Formats: sequence, structure tokens, C-alpha cells
Amino acid sequence: MRLIKRLWSEFTHAFTGWAGIALASLLGVVLGVGVYTLQYSGVTGYLGNDPQTCANCHAMNEEYEGWLAGSHHDVATCNDCHAPHDNLVAKYINKADNGFWHSLKFTLGNYPENIQIREHNREITEAACLYCHGDFVEQIENSSAHSGETVSCIRCHDGVGHER
Repeated sequence: MRLIKRLWSEFTHAFTGWAGIALASLLGVVLGVGVYTLQYSGVTGYLGNDPQTCANCHAMNEEYEGWLAGSHHDVATCNDCHAPHDNLVAKYINKADNGFWHSLKFTLGNYPENIQIREHNREITEAACLYCHGDFVEQIENSSAHSGETVSCIRCHDGVGHER
């Protein structure tokens, strides 16, 4: 414990006078710009479940409009199909991961015209289909036409929920 106190004392004494003022000012500017940027981006909205939040970026307008006209509009939001259902921590880790990559690619304009789903997001979407439609899919998998085959919901139904 004495070692920690001594190290802390040495650290804080290194930033006295003008060096301390400069460091505090720099830290204040960085924190202020960071908080302003987060507030301006509406990042707290992404913690919720409102589909309109997903359409904050112009690149998602077509998907949002498709969802409004789609078959799942009255029963599912974006998170119901694109976020894990089984674990709250995994849900928010997934949202943070997707949010980071979406904001980076959309800010830089570095995304394909036809937005592609990443493999782990494809797996999450498949699991979401099974979460709601598991009994029905099990009947399909057990039918003679698909016996022993793992059915991919989005292979055949990739437009479900966001018809255009």
C-alpha cells in the first residue's frame, strides 16, 4: 500500500504548476469534445429498441423504409432480428461492435452499395429466426425434403422484414 501511495504522490507532483494546468486543460478539451461528439451522434438512442434510430444514417434509409412496409413491421424491431436474445451483455457487445463499424464505414463512405451482412451477424439473425419460428423450422428440417439438413432461413428469406 505504501508503494502505491508513493507512486501516486510522485505522479501527481510531476504535474504541478503550468504542466498541471496544461494537462488539465488538454484533458478537459478532449473530454468535452468527446462528450459533445457522443451527444451529437445520438449514441444513447442506440441503447434502446427504436427502429428509427437505425435510420439515423442515410445509408440505412432504404432498409428502414423496407421494414416499415415489411411483414415483420408489427411484430419485430431491428434488434429482434439483428441482436442476440439469450444474453444482455452479448446484445450490447454486438450493438457496440456493429455501431463502431457502421459509423466508421458510413463516416468514411467506405461501404458497398449493396450492404453485406457479416458472418457473425448472419448467425445472430439465423438464431433470431429460430427464436421466433423454431417450431415451424423444426417441422421443415424433419420433413422428408430436408431430412438431416440444417435449414438456413435467410438463404431463402433474405428479404423478410425489409421488403421493398
